[in-house]
Amino acid sequence: MIPALAAAAKNIKNAAGNNFMKDINNTATQLPRGFSLATARAGFKYKNRDDLALIMGHNPASCAALFTTNLFQAAPITLARNNLAKSAGIRAILVNAGQANACTGDTGIHNCWKTLEILAGLLKINPWDILPASTGVIGDHLKMDLFEKNLPPLARDLGRATGEDAARAIMTTDTFPKTSACEINLGKARVRFWGMAKGAGMICPNMATMLGFLLTDLKIDQKLWQKIVTHAADKSFNAVTIDGDTSTNDCMFALAGGQSEAEISGEYDLKKVVSALDRVCAELAYKIVQDAEGGTKVLRIEVKGAKDDHQAKMAAGAVGNSPLVKTALYGKDPNWGRIVAALGRSGAEFNPQEIRVSLAGVEIFASGCPKDMDRDSVFKPLLEDRDVDIQINLGAGSGSFTLLASDLTEKYIQINAHYRT
Repeated sequence: MIPALAAAAKNIKNAAGNNFMKDINNTATQLPRGFSLATARAGFKYKNRDDLALIMGHNPASCAALFTTNLFQAAPITLARNNLAKSAGIRAILVNAGQANACTGDTGIHNCWKTLEILAGLLKINPWDILPASTGVIGDHLKMDLFEKNLPPLARDLGRATGEDAARAIMTTDTFPKTSACEINLGKARVRFWGMAKGAGMICPNMATMLGFLLTDLKIDQKLWQKIVTHAADKSFNAVTIDGDTSTNDCMFALAGGQSEAEISGEYDLKKVVSALDRVCAELAYKIVQDAEGGTKVLRIEVKGAKDDHQAKMAAGAVGNSPLVKTALYGKDPNWGRIVAALGRSGAEFNPQEIRVSLAGVEIFASGCPKDMDRDSVFKPLLEDRDVDIQINLGAGSGSFTLLASDLTEKYIQINAHYRT
């Protein structure tokens, strides 16, 4: 991280609290200048809904990208990496839902490239200036006949879709479209930031998000933009879990088109940009956990007092990914034993006599023992809320990390037992 960005990030506590930002009234329609959207109802898997989306930039854009760390890389991931290395400026993003095109061999690569060639011809741009993204069942090949049929109307309809339309088109098991937006002043110009994401299951990213797309009309150098986007992802999409699984198709693309002509001038401007993107990403990440497959709770697991930030992340992950912790919170059971047991096997180093655990704002465990109280009566009203805080102090140092996690319900099993069949 460059020194100026590190200094700016250090002072950002909560992007939502910055008074230099103003929410865009309708986050689903107020796109950054210089971008157009389109959707199509191709019928890859889902009936009576759009399942193909196109983002088009009026000019070549600086692009920041993050990809899944899963060793099985889907065909669109491979081609997106290649295109980013070759392109002088990304012009478009093509996203389909219903077919992952992962573990599909050379045929998958060929088919993905063919979709880009067809679209490039329609848009009169280079195929390597388009980034592909796919989501759906691993192993399913692209239905090329449906692509060939629906790409022409998709290109023709550019500008007719709203942000919500596009976010809805990329959904799989999501129950609602996920968008977020804000704008800031940079000098005399207004700069807009907008994003959409999809994801409700197979969520424990080690890169960015399940599928996430960010747009801004800021004019910015690609290397700096990449650092800002990575910083935002680490605080948001890399700090959520639903089921502990990381997909073969996870990716995040962020386009900066420059149509506002506004640029970063000094550290204060940099703080504004970092805060704005942090806010958009944080809201999208929260919505992903809120929409967890079968989920009823959003668990905010805050670990402090770890030896370092990495160990804090280990501790938070052990708690947030524990099926026993997750099912207990679904059952509104203040089962502190499951939390401390998860901490004990997390790999984080601490003295068990030093840790303190609070649940829903009430300390429930300290000095190696549970606090003396009628736990069921104390926590019964507190655990009715959707949002539940779990605060942990390991008493071992200054490291910290905050993770958002979902609970685990019978519905999650039902959804995933029958997802393919």
